[in-house]
Amino acid sequence: MIINQEAKTVAIIPVAGIGSRLRPHTHTQPKALVPVAGKPIIGHIVDHLKKAGVTDFIYIIGYLGDKVERYITTHYSDLNNRFVIQTSGKGTGHAIHLCKNLAHDYPSVLIVLGDTIVESNLQVVIASESSMLGVKKVDDPRMFGVAEVGEDNNIQKLIEKPPIPKSNLALVGVYFIKEVEQLFETLQYIIDHDMRNQDEYHLTDALMLMIQNGVIFKTFNVDNWFDCGKKDILLQTNALLLNRLEKQTTLPDSDNTVIIHPVHIGKDVKITHSVIGPYVSVGDNTILDSCIIKNSIIGPYAHIENAVLKETVVGNDAHLKGLVYTLNLGDSTEINFS
Repeated sequence: MIINQEAKTVAIIPVAGIGSRLRPHTHTQPKALVPVAGKPIIGHIVDHLKKAGVTDFIYIIGYLGDKVERYITTHYSDLNNRFVIQTSGKGTGHAIHLCKNLAHDYPSVLIVLGDTIVESNLQVVIASESSMLGVKKVDDPRMFGVAEVGEDNNIQKLIEKPPIPKSNLALVGVYFIKEVEQLFETLQYIIDHDMRNQDEYHLTDALMLMIQNGVIFKTFNVDNWFDCGKKDILLQTNALLLNRLEKQTTLPDSDNTVIIHPVHIGKDVKITHSVIGPYVSVGDNTILDSCIIKNSIIGPYAHIENAVLKETVVGNDAHLKGLVYTLNLGDSTEINFS
C-alpha cells in the first residue's frame, strides 16, 4: 500500500499489555479482543478513529499479538495497518518509542491506549494547531496520570499517579502530538538516561520533558471515557453502548424464550427455554439452554445450560452446566441456595 503522509495523522495503539486485571479471560485472549456490545474493545477504538478520518494505524502488539493482528487484518483490510512487537513490559513510553521508524515522517500522531474506549470529537482535535491531551474530571485522580492546567488552558505539569494530586483532571489515554520528531527524541532521552517511574518508561514523563522544553500542550475534554481493564467497568460499558444500539430485529430462532432489550445476539446462536436481557451481549455460535441471564457478556462458542447469571463475563468456548432442582416444599419452609 502506498502511503501519502502529507497532512496525515497516524494513530498509534498500544495493545501489548497482559491485562492482569481481567484474568482469567486474558490468559488465552488479549485484552483488546474482549467483546463489548457486539465487538472487541479495539473494534470500538478503530471505528471511532475511522470516523474521524484516520486511515493509517500502527499497533504495538506483544502478548497473544498474533490474535490482534489477525482480527485487524481481517476486519479492517481497507486501512493501512502496520504492527510493531514489544517483547517486554517496559511501559507505554518504551512501546511508543518502538514506532519511531514507522511514524517519524508524519506531521502528527494520535496515541490511543488499546484498553480505553473514549468518545470525543477527534476531528476537531486533529485539526488543532497545538498538541492536545484528552482529560476528564475524576473523583480520585491518584490512579491516573494527572494534568495541572493554567488559566490559558496550557498544561503546566503532568504527573503519573500522584500520591497527593493537585488536580482532578485525569489523562484518559488519548494524546495528539504535532511535535513528532521531538516526541521520539524525548523518548530516546528518557530511555538512554534510564528515567523509569515504577520500573517503567512512562509516556507521561516524556511529555512533561517536552513541556519543560517549551512545547505547548492544551487539554480537550472527552464526552465519555471507559477504561475497560476491569470487569465492573467492562459491564458498565457494555450496558451503555447497548443502550445506543438500534433494537435488534433479527434474532435467532428460539424456543420458549423471552428477550428483554437492549441486547446484542451474534450469528448462529441457539437459545431455548431462557430469559435473556437486559444488557446482555452474546457472541456468535453460542448455545443457551434453560438460562436467565442479565447484565452480562457471553463470549462466542460458549455453551451454558441451567444457569442464572447476572453481572457475569463468560469467555470464548466456555461450558457451564448448572444445577436443576426438583423440590417438594411443605408449609412455612424457607430454602436459600445462595
